Amino acid sequence: MNAYFLTDAQREFHESVRRFAEARIAPLAAEIDETDEFPWALFREMASLGYLGAPYPQEYGGAGADSVMVALLLEEVSRASGAVGSSLNAHISLASSVIAWHGSEAQKRRYLTRLTSGEAIGAFGLTEPSGGSDAANCQTRAMLAGDHYRVTGSKAFNTNGPVAEIFVITARTSEAPGSRGVSAFIVERGTPGFTVGKADRKYGVHGSPTATLYFDAAPVPAENLIGREGEGFRQFAHTLDRGRINVAALALGLGQAALDAAVAYARQREQFGQKIAAFQGVQFPIAEAATEIEAARLLTLNAARLADARLPIKKEAAMAKFFAAEAALRACNSAVEIHGGYGYMREFPVERYLRDAKLYQIGEGTSQIQRMIIAREILGRF
Repeated sequence: MNAYFLTDAQREFHESVRRFAEARIAPLAAEIDETDEFPWALFREMASLGYLGAPYPQEYGGAGADSVMVALLLEEVSRASGAVGSSLNAHISLASSVIAWHGSEAQKRRYLTRLTSGEAIGAFGLTEPSGGSDAANCQTRAMLAGDHYRVTGSKAFNTNGPVAEIFVITARTSEAPGSRGVSAFIVERGTPGFTVGKADRKYGVHGSPTATLYFDAAPVPAENLIGREGEGFRQFAHTLDRGRINVAALALGLGQAALDAAVAYARQREQFGQKIAAFQGVQFPIAEAATEIEAARLLTLNAARLADARLPIKKEAAMAKFFAAEAALRACNSAVEIHGGYGYMREFPVERYLRDAKLYQIGEGTSQIQRMIIAREILGRF
């Protein structure tokens, strides 16, 4: 029975991704976490399979996958490795999408094709050290000087920053209040005055590197402005609305991995002369996690289908991201507790799942921000 009403193409794609993730990514996940090194070889393999350009038109080197397929891709990759899923998402769902949806034909030919082919890894720079959730309060400046903009400022928490070649960032191009003066630019590694800081040391998703970007009057060609001046925040808001579906899928993958691990352990671990699966103290958290993960999957697929139908998704994407992030963290926490002392040991993957899952309460809009978006979509603005 096709429980999720996938088309034949979606189901076949899902099965092929799952096989790849289980065979190639999962066996390396612990090593990636331990070494905290970006898995270049896996990304080259994923590029050859079309994953790095999954949602984009074939004319730009993409695979033409729909939003449901992309969600399934990210769920399975994240289920195998939260780090690989996080970096893959930043590449296809953030950096590439702004160029694909809002870039000029020349920008797509020059930059998007390099991203979809895997020739270059992409990163997305919105958050600033003083900004956090106040993303419209952009302090990075871009001043037009002839045929270049001079960009000065910094961007924090940039996933893929240490390994990316193509960066999509926001910078303020006028003194218009709030988000109205914010524009988006494409910046290439090696631009004079542009440096990438050392890789951040993080609690989880080791192997998916983040770093701060620094700009000191960096010259960015005027032709690298995406769209028109003042459109940057709107472009990024559109990207984040769509991206929340994909973050929900990433969280969902980790939650499913934790649930699978908890079920397997409960079936084989014995205490007091019987399998611990016989104890209600184990059964109840597994039942709760399974129910919440299933609900998160349905919310995520619903939002993806609405996106494919070109219907409004702001509320639905925020609901999916909020619920999946919270459900995944609860599932991972329960899995650690079911494993007992072993759950706290590095030899078992559940402690990694828990560390990785925490990211999705924070990244691409905190759970508090998602609550605000959902409430505003229901109640309106006062």
